[in-house]
Amino acid sequence: MALIVQKYGGTSVGSVERIQAVAQRVYKTVKAGNSIVVVVSAMGKTTDGLVKLATEISPNPNRREMDMLLSTGEQVTIALLSMALQELGQPAISMTGAQVGIVTEAEHSRARILHIETTRLTRHINAGKVVVVAGFQGISSVGEMEITTLGRGGSDTSAVAIAAALKANFCEIYTDVPGILTTDPRLVAEAQLMDAISCDEMLELASLGAKVLHPRAVEIARNYGVPLVVRSSWTDQPGTWVTSAKPQGRSLINLEIARPVDHVEFDTNQAKVALLRVPDKPGVAARLFGEISRQKVDVDLIIQSVHEGNSNDIAFTVTTPILKRAEAVATAIAPALRSQSNPKFDEAEVMVERNIAKVSIAGAGMIGRPGVAAKMFATLAEAGVNIQMISTSEVKVSCVVNAAECDRAVSALCTAFEIEAGKERTRGQGGQGGQGRIIEETSPLSPPSPLSPPSPLVRGVALDLNQARLAIRQLPDRPGMAAKLFGLLARHNISVDMIIQSQRCRVIDGVPRRDIAFTVSQIDGENAKEMLTQVAAELGWGEVVLDRAIAKVSIVGAGMVGQPGVAAKMFEALAQQQINIQMIATSEIKISCVVAQEQGVKALQAIHTAFELAGSEKFVVPV
Repeated sequence: MALIVQKYGGTSVGSVERIQAVAQRVYKTVKAGNSIVVVVSAMGKTTDGLVKLATEISPNPNRREMDMLLSTGEQVTIALLSMALQELGQPAISMTGAQVGIVTEAEHSRARILHIETTRLTRHINAGKVVVVAGFQGISSVGEMEITTLGRGGSDTSAVAIAAALKANFCEIYTDVPGILTTDPRLVAEAQLMDAISCDEMLELASLGAKVLHPRAVEIARNYGVPLVVRSSWTDQPGTWVTSAKPQGRSLINLEIARPVDHVEFDTNQAKVALLRVPDKPGVAARLFGEISRQKVDVDLIIQSVHEGNSNDIAFTVTTPILKRAEAVATAIAPALRSQSNPKFDEAEVMVERNIAKVSIAGAGMIGRPGVAAKMFATLAEAGVNIQMISTSEVKVSCVVNAAECDRAVSALCTAFEIEAGKERTRGQGGQGGQGRIIEETSPLSPPSPLSPPSPLVRGVALDLNQARLAIRQLPDRPGMAAKLFGLLARHNISVDMIIQSQRCRVIDGVPRRDIAFTVSQIDGENAKEMLTQVAAELGWGEVVLDRAIAKVSIVGAGMVGQPGVAAKMFEALAQQQINIQMIATSEIKISCVVAQEQGVKALQAIHTAFELAGSEKFVVPV
């Protein structure tokens, strides 16, 4: 007999008929000999309706009262589903988050789970009842008894957290699509269903706008080794398994706020090649990395900074043994990238730096926690280590620093994030012609069987239309600047996604300066600009520029590691559609490009086609 946690979203319980269909599915699972805990969302558009009512009362409703209001939506669903199960002759009991014992931080509208008191849950399960739990909510503490909500995707988070606390055999997430697809079927009807995907890949896709699973839920599954499967509420298809590593023996206390960083990693076998002043037009990145791919040069990090005038800077890192080959390719192609619009414009300049190292912090606890990256930057600043390049992902933040400062940087980071001395990890050989090094030894990807097909280069393509870009001109190039900037954003609870420093350095009044750009949620864009503008003069920064009309399109896949040409293929797909790339940032299993907002959907469709991800079946998402 298995203990299973099932979660049903708002669409799945959007009417009485759908609630009765869910009850039938649950009843069938129980009759097969399983114990079931069901976590549900509010019916259909109930939450949207409650939000509308609140805004009619107040343009800026009190967050505590919003939690009190929004938590009622799930209570309707749990009562109705319990009644439906009882009508089938199945003993069931409905319970709110507070009754279950989901204890959270005292942060209204965005609380994180601290722990779950499972005594009452276990008692009802042992009595043969189906426990129907209100997702998305908890209680701040036994003493205060404050109702809290977990924020967007909270029911996913509730379900996986309960599965972790109960040590359930697995957790099923039922939704309106048959599993995890290669992209949004609303944008590409031929999106292909995946049988399985690793937690790391799913974390990246979820954070990039793939709405089928919330990143916090995947984070918990990864940290506690919860087997997770996404299935359709309308069919009996097997769905998609999200695979995770063996549990790391984490405590269930401080479940969502436990240590965010598991490892500090470093790689001293790196060198950087930068092309300065390349034309800002479609096809430049495709041409450069196409030639790099043809010459079998494996590239690690790639960044393209915000443009200045009609030009951009593109930089990439390679392993030291192939530096000469990489430099030769860059030098050979640079003259061909000369600006045609300005005859006086100098041709692209190649800049090479040999004595560099990459230091990284890794862990699934960094999602939506702006303070983690800021803490890394502050730690490096306090150690007197200047940051030359930054790469961010959902499970890792990497910084390129001077090689002579690597040991000092690693030591400081191990101390700051309480990583035991000697537990830091070096990185191995290998690249991927458009991205990073090797996957961490503790990758949640299960070892393939001898008969398993090779992992696809790219598992999915994601589009995020809800980001804005901020650029700060002429930031002093010295230790501590990134720490001040991102520390300030962290204190105002603003999460940052892509972070890119320009490679071009200008000396103004005797001070070397660089531009830095980063993306944030659109809802945070204006506040971030206003806050940074207020302190710019005091800290010696230049102009702060906000651009809301951007889209971020990304590819994700663990199979791209060690496979030259992945980045080139993505860039070429965009070039063929005359889509200009404004920014590029990569991590080990992800490549992201910022393009104009109106070209976002076309960019996603072009990339999905280029990597031949379409299936033979068209998926229609139920209304």
